[in-house]
Amino acid sequence: MAHIDYFFGTISPYAYLAGNRLEQIAERHGASITYKPVDLIALFGRTGGTPPAQRHPSRQEYRVQELMRQARKRGMDFNLKPAHFPTNMAPSSYAIIAAQKAGGGDLGRLCHSILRACWAEEKDIAEDAVIRACLEDAGFDPGLADSGLLVGAETYAANLEEAVERGVFGAPFYITQDDQRFWGQDRLDDLDAHLAETRG
Repeated sequence: MAHIDYFFGTISPYAYLAGNRLEQIAERHGASITYKPVDLIALFGRTGGTPPAQRHPSRQEYRVQELMRQARKRGMDFNLKPAHFPTNMAPSSYAIIAAQKAGGGDLGRLCHSILRACWAEEKDIAEDAVIRACLEDAGFDPGLADSGLLVGAETYAANLEEAVERGVFGAPFYITQDDQRFWGQDRLDDLDAHLAETRG
């Protein structure tokens, strides 16, 4: 059975713009997904990247244009300067990790709900009430926002180490069971094609 390890940050605009295409691709090919939220700022520091605010103006300007192009292309609501960005990724990441372990809900919906809260709904995804609402919307126990703190913190740290070890340097980042790596929501078509080839 095909499998995808999905590394992302809960404040990544490009992870938001991926929408639910990863889940559609996985369903089409009978692939499973393991969701691995990571601390993007720490990941940049470990892999030679630079946080957006510290990049050269020409790179920042291009990023603005590209984000708006991708949002228009996908017909998605998108606020280029959300009210709560950047914010602490840890609480929402812990909730995703806890939900994945608990099961019983729609994990893809949870991830997208959190990302949408940041980039389209002007909400602070570090706030407990926002996380609880996202959990409930995706069919999970909102109490996971509290009960999953310990295991979430441990796994979140482990996800970062795994990401560095496996060659992840940005988000969203997808790795297949045969170690093919795809960086960016604009590479989802390539991921789709690869899974079709290996399935056939």
